[in-house]
This record gives sequence, C-alpha cells and structure tokens, in this order.
Amino acid sequence: MLVPLEKILLGLGAVAVILLGVLITSNVIARAVFNSFIPDSVIMVRELMVAAILLPLAAATSQRAHVSVAFLSDRFNPRFRSWLIVAGSMIGMIALAPLFYKGCLELMKVIERGSFFSGDLDLPKWPGYLFFVLGLGAAWLRLLELFVRDTRTILGGGTVSDEQQHAGDLLEEGHN
Repeated sequence: MLVPLEKILLGLGAVAVILLGVLITSNVIARAVFNSFIPDSVIMVRELMVAAILLPLAAATSQRAHVSVAFLSDRFNPRFRSWLIVAGSMIGMIALAPLFYKGCLELMKVIERGSFFSGDLDLPKWPGYLFFVLGLGAAWLRLLELFVRDTRTILGGGTVSDEQQHAGDLLEEGHN
C-alpha cells in the first residue's frame, strides 16, 4: 500500500530538485546576462526545498537510509540491536506526530484564509504546507509499518537488520 505512494512522492521530490536547479540557474543567468531576476524566486526556492526534502522522506525511511550510529550499535548482539531499531521507529513516530498535527492545522488555516505570499506573483501558501503534511504523513505511516513488522519479526524469534539498500529499484513492499 505504501510503496506506490512512496514512489509518487519520491518522483515528485526528484521533480522538485530538478525545478530547483532550473530556477536557480535561470535566476543566475537572468541576473548576469540581463541584469534582471525571476519574480518571487526566493519564495519558489523555499517552497520547492520543502518538497525536495520531505516528499522522499518515506522512501528513505523504507530503505532505512537515515543517519545511524553503526559503529556503536554494531557492537551489540543482534537481538538487542533489533530492539534498538524498533525503539528508533517508535521515537521517530513520537517526534513526527506533533509536527504532522501542527502541519495539518496550518494547512487548514492557509486554505481557509486563502493565504498568499506578498510578492509579484501572489503565490498561494498552501502547496508548501501540503508538501510538508504529505511528506511527514507518509514517513509516519512507514515508521508505523516498520515498527509493527520489526516487532513481529523479533517476537517471532528473528532479528532485524538496519542495513541500507542503496539501489533505487528496491522500493517494493515487504523487502528488508
């Protein structure tokens, strides 16, 4: 269920990175060559950065591609290390929950008010908040899925590995 959503969000994050590159390059060229600028480029860059960072978060989480302290945790036995991984998922869910909740409240506010950035283009504020909520919501759901799956694995007598899968085509349901 999460894999199609993660693939879409990952693709949108990649598009945001490409758009960031095009926008920044175009703005630099416009300033250097034409002594001009792209209107509201700072606002667009800020909003695209939210998309570029948060939309792929669930896919990174599913691949266990976050920063870890392996030099320390690798010294523990596999069962204890497995419980540390589960605890990390739990702490991640606890940390993301208030951010997601507040993001939802703010998204509803900007939609209800019809808020816009004050600039030349009067860009709406809701897309950045939507990217924020979608990225955090998908990451929270993936952490919940990992928490449940990893807990079942440990209780069933197995161990959990936090080794990262670096190939982009490994985004498939149930793959560790």
